[in-house]
Amino acid sequence: MKPVVVLVRPQLGENIGKAARAMLNFGLTEMRLVTPRDGWPNPSAGPAASGADIVLEQAKVYASVADAVADCVHVHATTVRKRGVSKPVLTPEEAARDIATMPGRHAILFGPERSGLETDDVTLARTIVTVPINPEFGSLNLAQAVILMAYEWSKTAHATLRQPTQEDHLPPAPQADLDGMIDQIEAMLEPKGYYTPHSRAVMTRRNLRNMLTKPGWNHLEVRTFRGVLSTLARTERDSDSGPDRD
Repeated sequence: MKPVVVLVRPQLGENIGKAARAMLNFGLTEMRLVTPRDGWPNPSAGPAASGADIVLEQAKVYASVADAVADCVHVHATTVRKRGVSKPVLTPEEAARDIATMPGRHAILFGPERSGLETDDVTLARTIVTVPINPEFGSLNLAQAVILMAYEWSKTAHATLRQPTQEDHLPPAPQADLDGMIDQIEAMLEPKGYYTPHSRAVMTRRNLRNMLTKPGWNHLEVRTFRGVLSTLARTERDSDSGPDRD
């Protein structure tokens, strides 16, 4: 079950919108707001959400943290400051693993931009989630904190996400294509005396083949490289023929 993101007393509409954008990037859609400072809905949230309108449209407002998490079995409070509260402290990765494996609704609390969660907010939580961070500068903005938790959850929950650049990856070239390319190279190198001395020709061919089969060429790369070889061979033939004479 997807966790609920609870923004406690958020101050700026822009930050609510950015948090919504961070959520939707990793498949989270349920946002709950506890007494937002500037009220709700907030016209500044939409542009900052950059298209994550479904999160904003479904966001619900609550009068207290207790009301916002009343239906949740597990509540996680995110903070980088000690609050004098003795509770289990988890990293985002550990918390995400609990969210993915422990049954029941989970809520993740995020405090207001200026000060973070107050001690009374943290006391409502079952666990504290904190990020290992530079001790001399422990300051994350609201959207950064949300995206950290959303990303860690997406990894453990096997969410239906994909890395955009992977769509452009072509499958490796068939072995026959590689063999053809290597044969073409060898045919060009043979008359140049590359495989001398003959006592090392077998090892030289083997080393060349190992080198050319390491990168994992796809068929377009093989075709492109063979075109380069053909061009080089044609250029050499043209130069060997000498200048035209009348």
